[in-house]
Amino acid sequence: MRSLLQILFLALSVSLLSGCPSFMGAMPVQPAQIEYRATGDMGLIIERAVGKISIIETTHRTKLATVDGLGDLSHASAVYSRDERFAFIFGRDGGLTKVDMVTQKIVKRVMQSGNSIGGAISQDGTMVAVSNYSPGGVKIFSADSFELIADIPAVIDESGKQSKVVGLVDAPGNKFVFSLYEGDQIWIADMSDPQSPEITKFRDTGSQPYDALITPDGRYYIAGLYGEDGLALLDLWHPENGVKHILADYGRGNKKMPVYKMPHLEGWAMAGNLVFIPAVGRNQVVVMDANSWREIDRIDVHGQPVFVMARPDGRHIWVNFAFPNNDTLQVIDVDELKIIQNIKPGKAVLHMEFTPRGEEVWVSVRDEDKVKVYDTESFEKRAEMAVDKPSGIFFTTRAHKIGL
Repeated sequence: MRSLLQILFLALSVSLLSGCPSFMGAMPVQPAQIEYRATGDMGLIIERAVGKISIIETTHRTKLATVDGLGDLSHASAVYSRDERFAFIFGRDGGLTKVDMVTQKIVKRVMQSGNSIGGAISQDGTMVAVSNYSPGGVKIFSADSFELIADIPAVIDESGKQSKVVGLVDAPGNKFVFSLYEGDQIWIADMSDPQSPEITKFRDTGSQPYDALITPDGRYYIAGLYGEDGLALLDLWHPENGVKHILADYGRGNKKMPVYKMPHLEGWAMAGNLVFIPAVGRNQVVVMDANSWREIDRIDVHGQPVFVMARPDGRHIWVNFAFPNNDTLQVIDVDELKIIQNIKPGKAVLHMEFTPRGEEVWVSVRDEDKVKVYDTESFEKRAEMAVDKPSGIFFTTRAHKIGL
């Protein structure tokens, strides 16, 4: 039986609660009334013709929202904040847009140049850098406020002429690395002290670097050269050694062949000690040893490859192609270095993105206004989604990878 003291305490508690409506009103809402959304399975799809993005989730393969007002997205790319909540979208018209993936709204937007080609986010997530064509150079903003932190003109001669900037990537140590197309140079911007950026310049790196990548471990920066054969490699662990030229016969060679679309170097695939590279102007994928940086094989493929991408486990390489062969995907087995599958998603396959653990790949099919999802083991189509002129697909897991 309850003691008299317990009975009195219970009665007092009921009295206090019933007499305090403000306390009752402050009680938390029942969980059933709140819709929670984590960001780990989310992503966005660029709708290049209409200045919009589709926000999607991969668990149930559904579209969550469409966000418009992003300007010219004809060559757009995106990076994510470290918590995956915010996407930073780089438009071709010089627009930099910050989108909240949870509220599905634009939270900040700035027209920072006349023409831009991409960007990157710093290792600590505090800075966003944009590479610009017009005027040439790099601008670095606070990821939070969009306050301009640094303006780095890509000046290449005494007249003040500026170069287009390409191949901008993030690197360890809060650094950004980029190439100057007309300047034949590679620069490193060390932003470890944002108030005093330190710029290191490497000159005569080769003719017209047109794009670049950084290896997944953040050590090597490799620029493709449009004006000559070969690649320019910079070891970021030992930058004092300067730029090294590798794959001297990589390119169009003496006999200039038509190039329908320059391959994207950020779409290179690394699987173990092998690197798979789209050949320039050739219907081949080049296989290179990452230890020696020497070519060891070439694989004949369906057309001129654009993206050559490794499944997250490195077991297979997926390849798409430039016009007029851009209705096809091919899958290369890494062990055997041969094609094991041909897939026909439809006209104008522009981009691929693997789910975080690689069980599926999402494919944009621009001319059919669809994104199609394939099982990466059986190669069967699992789903498709209506999207207006889709191009780039960017999942939030990129937030945790160097150079993406």
